[in-house]
Amino acid sequence: MALLRAKTLESARRAAWGVALCVTITITAKGLEFVETQLTGRAWIESLVLAILIGMAIRSLWAPGARWQSGINFCGKTLLEIAVMLLGVSLSFQTVATAGPWLFLGIVGVVGVSILASYGLCRLFGLHRRIAMLVACGNSICGNSAIAAVAPVIRASGTDIASSIAFTAVLGVLVVLGLPFLIPLLDLSVTQYGALAGLTVYAVPQVLAATMPIGTAATQIGTLIKLVRVLMLGPVILGLSLLIHRRSNAKGQSGFPPLHRLVPWFILGFVAMMALRSFDLVPHVAMEPVALITNLLTVISMAALGLGVDVRAVAKAGGRVTAAVTGSLIVLGGISYGLIRLLGMA
Repeated sequence: MALLRAKTLESARRAAWGVALCVTITITAKGLEFVETQLTGRAWIESLVLAILIGMAIRSLWAPGARWQSGINFCGKTLLEIAVMLLGVSLSFQTVATAGPWLFLGIVGVVGVSILASYGLCRLFGLHRRIAMLVACGNSICGNSAIAAVAPVIRASGTDIASSIAFTAVLGVLVVLGLPFLIPLLDLSVTQYGALAGLTVYAVPQVLAATMPIGTAATQIGTLIKLVRVLMLGPVILGLSLLIHRRSNAKGQSGFPPLHRLVPWFILGFVAMMALRSFDLVPHVAMEPVALITNLLTVISMAALGLGVDVRAVAKAGGRVTAAVTGSLIVLGGISYGLIRLLGMA
């Protein structure tokens, strides 16, 4: 017991400097987000993205040495996995039932086709398969959260993650600003516009920002569809885990791995948390604190990822990533609009 305690204290001591640095960046990012909200009325650039940018800026001026790496690695991996697990509390199985069978199947189809089309487009632009998958899942499911959740499964690098999040975040803001202009161009009703926002906008808060000025009906249908899209994160990650296992077998690595290796522990935790929410075992008073903790852990982990990114490597891939993300977003929009017309939404 004494030996275990000594090792734990030593690990904590080694991680302290890196964790403190990531927390400091997080506080700065949150402060900037607050100032931004006070000045403009909303956070156009979220603290999550700001944390990445600040981390990258620090990394461009100074490369953290061995003294800092243990804590940075802890924040970028363990805290990120905990945050993904806690995301499950925000969802329930009842959400699927509320959507209705045809709309649910349509959302599943949109997500599936969009992932395949986006991945193919990114590969066509010459992006590595890992960053192509991050962009495809980020665009098709739920932006930053999907990228953060998929990254550990496909063993993406910090540079890949930061690049994907940075570019999708910028385009996410542009979508929120530009989507209302499609109402007269496509002759969309309030409900149709809400559905389009739910199918294309990255994050739930962004869906609210895009739909609330249009009307209550748009906000309700947009939020519902968006939550069902987020729900697709679990099946997609399970499918990627199975695919990676199959490729490992093709390379001569025989035997079926245990469940904890096939499906990352934080995804099992994600499903468990969602089950607790579904059976009303999570007190309603705990929902907001859990959401705040999840966001805080995610921002801290993004600060760690930013500290591990070489800006020159991101800039080198910038043009191709931007073109690929933009193209895949256009594909997602086209597929989503087609679903709205196919279902005959009024």
